[in-house]
Amino acid sequence: MRGLQNILALVGRIFLVAVFAASGWSKVSNPAGVAGFMTNVGHIPANLITPLLYLSAVIELGGAILVIVGFKARIVAIILFLWLIPVTYLFHASQGDPVQTMKNLAMMGGLLLLAAHGPGEYAID
Repeated sequence: MRGLQNILALVGRIFLVAVFAASGWSKVSNPAGVAGFMTNVGHIPANLITPLLYLSAVIELGGAILVIVGFKARIVAIILFLWLIPVTYLFHASQGDPVQTMKNLAMMGGLLLLAAHGPGEYAID
């Protein structure tokens, strides 16, 4: 039973952060498109767009990789949770987008569970 729990924890970690990996990759592969979205939807000042875009990419891609391999997964889960607070507000809740807001809240719940219970035995830590 313990082996199954660890396999489920690994697969759960992968599923949980897949959206971060995809989002981070979109920022790297299409920075102009994402910058336009950030300007139009998030009402972010133009001089902050580029630094926030690349900070987002690092947090999302780096966080996804670290959670998948299970390195400092609890700490990274907290960082991703905290990152999602302003992201959820600026780009979803304030725009009246309940589906994306609820998706982010569900991910935040998963991140808190990961922080509380750890990544399982199939992890670098």
